[in-house]
Amino acid sequence: MHKTDSGIPIDRIYTKWEGAHNDAGEFPFTRGVHETMYRERPWTMRQYAGFSTAEESNKRYHYLLSQGTMGLSVAFDLPTQIGYDSDHELSEGEVGKVGVAIDSIQDMEILFAGISLEKITTSMTINSTASILLAMYIALAKKQGADLKLISGTIQNDILKEYAARGTYIYPPKPSMRLITDIFEYCAKELPKWNTISISGYHIREAGSTAAQELAFTLANGKAYVQAALEKGLDINVFGKRLSFFFNAHNNFLEEVAKFRAARRMWAHIMKDMGATDPKAMMLRFHTQTGGSTLTAQQPMNNVSRVTIQALAAVLGGTQSLHTNGFDEALSLPTETAAQLALRTQQIIAFESGVTETVDPLAGSYYVEYLTDELERLAMEYMSKIEAMGGAVQAIEEGYIQKEIALSAYQYQKGIEEATNIIVGVNKFETKENPSAATFKIDDAIRNFQIEKLKKLKSERNNEKVNQCLSDISIAAQGSNNLMPMIIKAVENYATLGEIADALRKIFGEYKG
Repeated sequence: MHKTDSGIPIDRIYTKWEGAHNDAGEFPFTRGVHETMYRERPWTMRQYAGFSTAEESNKRYHYLLSQGTMGLSVAFDLPTQIGYDSDHELSEGEVGKVGVAIDSIQDMEILFAGISLEKITTSMTINSTASILLAMYIALAKKQGADLKLISGTIQNDILKEYAARGTYIYPPKPSMRLITDIFEYCAKELPKWNTISISGYHIREAGSTAAQELAFTLANGKAYVQAALEKGLDINVFGKRLSFFFNAHNNFLEEVAKFRAARRMWAHIMKDMGATDPKAMMLRFHTQTGGSTLTAQQPMNNVSRVTIQALAAVLGGTQSLHTNGFDEALSLPTETAAQLALRTQQIIAFESGVTETVDPLAGSYYVEYLTDELERLAMEYMSKIEAMGGAVQAIEEGYIQKEIALSAYQYQKGIEEATNIIVGVNKFETKENPSAATFKIDDAIRNFQIEKLKKLKSERNNEKVNQCLSDISIAAQGSNNLMPMIIKAVENYATLGEIADALRKIFGEYKG
């Protein structure tokens, strides 16, 4: 029997579908969150970039903006993600490797040199240290003289998927959830246009989940964040408008389109059931990145086709912003040539393909509507099991979500090895040639460069003020006051990311998976 990647049976032909259609921009938003979708303007073309030092990443950002990128998306290196400065012993060998190294507000100033934060939107892929990086961004915006009410962008800030699928956590779940809801509360008052979380299915899918699991586990995490915010006394009709999502796009083209449609419908009903009355608080708005785990080192130019298929699925599924991977990312960070081609792929879809001329063009397809319904049904089955356990946090602590993802990943890999899952150039249509693509290399010497910057910073700043700020953070962490104002004050006084993370580690402890 033919099946999708989520195990949904596929009939030879579909001749009937009996569901009802609402218009785009109408509850439950299956057809899109905006009435006109891309007829007025395309999605935000947001290329994910960051490597080496802030100086080098700033050059890439200016290049991308000159090529037509409409928003920046910042990748941070591993030490930055887990709260260590570049001079920490555990940072050795990792500084600047998978993203840019940010140790202090000085690095943030260099990263965005010549770029007005009022005029661009920025997405920051950061989780356990999200409060610190957002504080640096806010402090920089204030230095630029920007109106914080006009600053727009997104902080990923999704810690639950780190416990379940990715691993860059620092603190245990409860204090981590507190930091997240502190950001919700602070931004609702001070940065009303900022998306305070990007609830991420991307990394769940990268870890090996099916499309149905990506849907279920992402939305279950979303419910947990909403519940935590409600328990803090926040208004669902206010913070609900600033929630965003981050999904993966894989190769099973029509299943991926259906997944995005099902996600909107499911979230609208979830938010309504949790008390939302404002339609805008029920809208699922999402960013998409093409599937990193689908890229192959063998015959890397094949990845151009994969990325195009995935990007088109995201567009036909109604994404609000999109990153397209470079064809060489199975080998290294993307070269400038690969990054440009990835952006051009989006631009060709937007301006040459014609798919933006009408809203939700695949609606009414018997097969797409069937897949949308089936994905919702399968995802709801998973979510019911998670609810019975007490919610996403409990399901993660019990290892249920991790186990389900691991089982799916194993079954998929087994299919590749048995050639029931065909990967062109890997287990079929192989060639003997070695990859010929030029690769991008990071110089290990950048750690020394960052260490020297840190030494100079610490010798020139007011260390008495810094120590007082760090003490204030540790004391506040023992209570219930919002931590964001104190973290912002600390970064403004040139406390480093590692120092602030350590001030919280003293009180919160560290999570051991």
